Amino acid sequence: MRFLVRDRLLGFGDDYWIEDEHGEKVFLVDGKAMRLRDTFELKDARGRVLIDFHRRMLTLRDTMAIERDGEPLATIRRKRLSLLRNHYRVSLVDGTELDVGGKVLDREFAVEYDGELLAVVSRRWLHVRETYGVDVVREDADPALLIAVAVCVIHLAEQEREDG
Repeated sequence: MRFLVRDRLLGFGDDYWIEDEHGEKVFLVDGKAMRLRDTFELKDARGRVLIDFHRRMLTLRDTMAIERDGEPLATIRRKRLSLLRNHYRVSLVDGTELDVGGKVLDREFAVEYDGELLAVVSRRWLHVRETYGVDVVREDADPALLIAVAVCVIHLAEQEREDG
């Protein structure tokens, strides 16, 4: 499954659609302005909220929290001691951990579980300017979660670049 994301991402308060490979609108990222922390909702095409994600305040390292139906689902943090590439750890509430690594600011990275590829985020195969793709490799993977992870990781990397 391939999804296309317009790269005006991370504009706080901006909303943008994520389309499938056929150009159909599948998900809406709804950026919530006027909040103390960066908050987003991933909605389906009918407007139903699938996943909430927000930046946690008062943490030593930048952290994003992902929730589904008001319940915690995952926490995303930048890995320490990763000098050459951007690396992030996604800790799911069931104890599962996903690794995210690559050139996040260039929109060229992968999401893996236990060394197995789940999704690839890339601009390489696209000719549309300022667009990147999220290619969900495994059929049993949760596309909404993987898209939320991609949005969160990019948001954290952008914030780190602005703060640094």
